[in-house]
Amino acid sequence: MRANAMPRSIFILAALLCSRALAATAAQLPNIVIIFTDDQGYADVGVFGAKGFQTPNLDRMAGEGRKFTNFHVSQAVCSASRAALLTGCYSNRIGIHGALGSTAPHGLAAAEMTLAELLKQKGYATGMAGKWHLGRAKQQLPVHHGFDEYLGLPYSNDMWPINRATHPGLPLIERDEPIKENLGPEDQEQLTTQYTERAVAFIDKNKDRPFFFYLAHSMPHVPLHVSAKFKGKSERGLYGDVIMEIDWSVGEVLRAIDRNGLSDNTLVIFTSDNGPWLNFGTHAGSTGPLREGKGTAWEGGTRVPCIMRWPGKFAAGTTSDDMVMTIDLFPTIAALTGAKLPEHKIDGLDVWPILTGRKGAKNPHDGYAFYYQQNQLQAVATGDGRWKLYLPHTYRSLAGGPGGTEGRSVPYGNRTVDQPQLYDLQADLGETSDIAAAHPEIVQRLLAFADKTRDDLGDALLKRTGRGVRPADRVGATKQ
Repeated sequence: MRANAMPRSIFILAALLCSRALAATAAQLPNIVIIFTDDQGYADVGVFGAKGFQTPNLDRMAGEGRKFTNFHVSQAVCSASRAALLTGCYSNRIGIHGALGSTAPHGLAAAEMTLAELLKQKGYATGMAGKWHLGRAKQQLPVHHGFDEYLGLPYSNDMWPINRATHPGLPLIERDEPIKENLGPEDQEQLTTQYTERAVAFIDKNKDRPFFFYLAHSMPHVPLHVSAKFKGKSERGLYGDVIMEIDWSVGEVLRAIDRNGLSDNTLVIFTSDNGPWLNFGTHAGSTGPLREGKGTAWEGGTRVPCIMRWPGKFAAGTTSDDMVMTIDLFPTIAALTGAKLPEHKIDGLDVWPILTGRKGAKNPHDGYAFYYQQNQLQAVATGDGRWKLYLPHTYRSLAGGPGGTEGRSVPYGNRTVDQPQLYDLQADLGETSDIAAAHPEIVQRLLAFADKTRDDLGDALLKRTGRGVRPADRVGATKQ
């Protein structure tokens, strides 16, 4: 043996100690599961006031965790909402507006960092099942944005030829290839079950390493479909059946986490991408006390039900009324895991003290911005969520009339905010009384914030281009 040679047993011991150290480090990293539904209204969960159906698993999740009554999306429509959740940016910053069409050439840019890519830095297994809606081209799909695996639809479940001849088809994608070119109604009935089975299998497979799973249900977006096991089960008709199946899905995910002994190290977040599509009437959800719904900047469009569970981190059965937005999840999760934020600007901030109810915690934002309709800045709010100022714009409304029945929609009408309107959301959650005249100093403060936001992110209403916006991906670009 050479004088400087190390016995083989020393090498083995060193390797074993290194392996154990890595395992211990990984064990300290929390697992993350985000369950994101589509068009589910604020009052469509039992603990948020649901009527005509039960959500025992979500109610149990709230009982074991924390309910958030003032949780928002930044734009009340599909693609924009998802972009903000996954990147921590206002969707306007990264060139994603509204809901991308089934033939749209653009999608999430290669340069943007998603939650999956953020957590990949720390060795996470990453998976997704469900609706993507951030680009239909192969290069734009989840497995090219940090996800190890993907099963789901590239866009909304109503984007199929039976609904409009211009849609090319509704494919079910595995990784980045279609495994069925065009789903029919009987296929859609199985989507919630398929997504759930994929989530459970992913958890079981990755129980010994940190993981992130994004479960983005296609329901309750119209057309509504439910499996036989829940059909006809609710007093609310098909819509209630669909929500009950989503609740079953949440229960299956929680049981998989509990069964694998992961509960104390897993953050589970349940929320919706925006409020209900009200003109579908009986096939739409409820906003409860909130005004308007999907496609507006009013509270019924942007304020969504949210429940988080992490035993030992969130006090069981508690409620938070503090304002938080989906853009804040990205930097909060980065801080929890020690992952490095991207070098480019994001809009969210770490709100962990607020999420956990730390005494004296305050929202770090000066304010929040609410967009809709191709980069129109329609409202701004103070960071504490009390004051909300609506800027002049036109919005869609049913004007108090009923929506459609049996999956048929009725036309919206248009209403106009012709001058800034101020609401105190602590005293007037339903936004019934404009009190701008009584609080000119608050109006001026929020107008100044709005102008600063326009300078950064633009505003189509005033034909202003933001200095801080970045382009979306176009078909033909490549991931670097």
